[in-house]
Amino acid sequence: QVQLVESGGGLVQPGGSLRLSCAASRSLFSIYAMGWYRQAPGKQRELVAAFTSGGSTNYADSVKGRFRISRDNAKNTVYLQMNSLKPEDTAVYYCNAVITTPENRFLEVWGQGTLVTASS
Repeated sequence: QVQLVESGGGLVQPGGSLRLSCAASRSLFSIYAMGWYRQAPGKQRELVAAFTSGGSTNYADSVKGRFRISRDNAKNTVYLQMNSLKPEDTAVYYCNAVITTPENRFLEVWGQGTLVTASS
């Protein structure tokens, strides 16, 4: 298993920036894929940005050019740098990891979530 601990959420004015962190309890090299999702009130959870198993990145169209996902393997941490925040970015942001089990199955693990509010 793996535990994920997010931090860095908060209140920011539109146009501002925040950086979210997701610390994993084990090496990122042992994790199949990792990323960030978000869920706004009354909406479904959606992918924001992710590292694929091949190491490439995917971004939601709504955040391309504004958000950047990165990783620090030495710290077992994945980051989400969010710039030019908009009110519609307001949501609970969740870190997600996909790991493989001894039975060769995929298992999704979620962090507890961190609230990001972009409002004046």
